[in-house]
Amino acid sequence: MFRQFSAVLLLYFPIAIAASAASAAPATAAAQDVHLEKAKRVLQAVPLVDGHNDLPWYIRAELPQAPLDVEAYDLRRPTSGNTDLARLQRGMVGGQFWSVYVPGEYRDSGFARVQLEQIDIARRVIAKYPDVLQPAFTAQDIWTAHAAGRIGSLLGAEGGHVIENSLGTLRAYYDLGVRYMTLTHNVTLDWADAALDSARHGGLTRFGEEVVREMNRLGMLIDLSHVSPGTMSDALNVTEAPVIFSHSSARALVDVPRNVPDSILLRLKVNGGVVMVTFVPGFVSQKVADRSARRAVQLADLRRRMPRDTAAVTRAMAQWDTANPVPRATLSDVADHIEHVRKVAGVDHVGLGSDFDGTNNELPVGLEDVSKFPALLAELSRRGWSEEDLKKLAGENVLRVMTEAERVAARLRRQRPPSTKTIEELDRKRAS
Repeated sequence: MFRQFSAVLLLYFPIAIAASAASAAPATAAAQDVHLEKAKRVLQAVPLVDGHNDLPWYIRAELPQAPLDVEAYDLRRPTSGNTDLARLQRGMVGGQFWSVYVPGEYRDSGFARVQLEQIDIARRVIAKYPDVLQPAFTAQDIWTAHAAGRIGSLLGAEGGHVIENSLGTLRAYYDLGVRYMTLTHNVTLDWADAALDSARHGGLTRFGEEVVREMNRLGMLIDLSHVSPGTMSDALNVTEAPVIFSHSSARALVDVPRNVPDSILLRLKVNGGVVMVTFVPGFVSQKVADRSARRAVQLADLRRRMPRDTAAVTRAMAQWDTANPVPRATLSDVADHIEHVRKVAGVDHVGLGSDFDGTNNELPVGLEDVSKFPALLAELSRRGWSEEDLKKLAGENVLRVMTEAERVAARLRRQRPPSTKTIEELDRKRAS
């Protein structure tokens, strides 16, 4: 009898255990999905506005067989980059600043010509997919597009070199749809210092200050990513509207010049602006940044020792890269930067600025493309973020900044005409 009972138990227990595991699995999965479902609720209610996607330049530069060809880079199909329509929709993106980037080092033709070509590419992309992308010029336009199930699409110029020291050119870009301008890219200008170049002016020159005032009058957002701390500070001194950092992270966590110091984060409380935290690995992971710094030292040393042997330098660097693989940043690293900006500046002053299709590094694990935004919000939910605070991060903060910039512009346009000041007039006066 006992043997028979034991045999029954032996037969029953595996079945019982399996049944118990099966019944527990859905409950566990449901528990794991609570935060993701919360993130999706937030993104259904509020448009997620990404501050920076470099798709227009990717289309220009990454298709050597078809440069500048919007038709050839079909977003209805899976693409080689980080962005296509299916992934944008899975990522629940509601508003996108498409960067109309022109490198500050570009010398093949005039900056303004290339800028116009980039605006043309971006506008053709938006027009090609009207069922998914909708042109946007104001904060209300983004809300309207989101309500219609589309992605409100704006343009952001990356680098003030493209105005070629002309306020009239700045106004022309605004009329073509540009709604923010990053004051510099990586190169110091005649009127503003960049983060990764020499600080020739100590921030903004008088003409640089006039650029900021004219952007205020237009309603064009002042973007302080890429600029030096001196330029950040001067712009905050001059501007009458809130500023943005379209794709930067926290310098207290990763000490690189492209990130924002805490002293500037504190000033955003007064200014009302927003840091849109980027996903660039070298800006969110100190390990990645340190490896990049070591590589730069190694390359400089090899070039010094073998100035005429480019092939030998290339071989040596390939060996170094093999021996020193790039560490991977993670979604958690990005979440750490978001939390730091919240801690120092406040929850009203943080947003998202991915830089998808704009970095050569492998993107953070968990944030490989535009479909991954809900996963980031879910991680913050696990860290205790409420739905109200997630809404601010996703889009409410930057939409508030846009609305305030529009309000300031309406007042300033009543008070003063377009500026006719020139760099020769203003900065020569300063020099004298």
